[in-house]
Amino acid sequence: MGLLTTLRKQKLKDKEMRVLMLGLDNAGKTSIVRYLLKEDVLAVAPTLGFSIRTIAYKNIYTLNIWDVGGQRSLRPFWRNYYEKTDSLIWVVDASAIDRLPDCRAELDAVVSDDRLTGAGLLVLVNKIDAIEEGDRQHVLDVIELELGIADIVNHTCKVLPCSAYTGENLDLALDWTVEEVRERLYMFD
Repeated sequence: MGLLTTLRKQKLKDKEMRVLMLGLDNAGKTSIVRYLLKEDVLAVAPTLGFSIRTIAYKNIYTLNIWDVGGQRSLRPFWRNYYEKTDSLIWVVDASAIDRLPDCRAELDAVVSDDRLTGAGLLVLVNKIDAIEEGDRQHVLDVIELELGIADIVNHTCKVLPCSAYTGENLDLALDWTVEEVRERLYMFD
């Protein structure tokens, strides 16, 4: 019995998914997790280090979300969290277009690591509610282009606008994440 078969059987038994949430500081990673847990999103402090939060998804799956701080001093330590990651959520601040070059450099480094090869990649463009309705698609197009999403080949990718304050598209984000992992790891559900 191969290692992959053993891992799949263990995953089938546990129905757990490990989700790694990364992005630059102040992108809204912790606010997104707090919204999903129905906690207050208005009183969020920067994450120093990491936190692990658990979300029950439709009483079938358990998502362990690793929310890792995005400050420049913490980014070299991100690689310590890559092992056994089923899905990667990359959070981008829609109102901070000027930070896209830094964001791309960090995303490129993350998705090129062999330990994350194959993990689904969901890019959440947070704070979309701060962008005027008529400008939203343009902002999404710029972010997708500047981050080089079309060039990422070792991951199934999706870009989704969202808001940690209003909850816009966060249920859809959770659905996509679970479905992508389920199709890959829980083939016989």
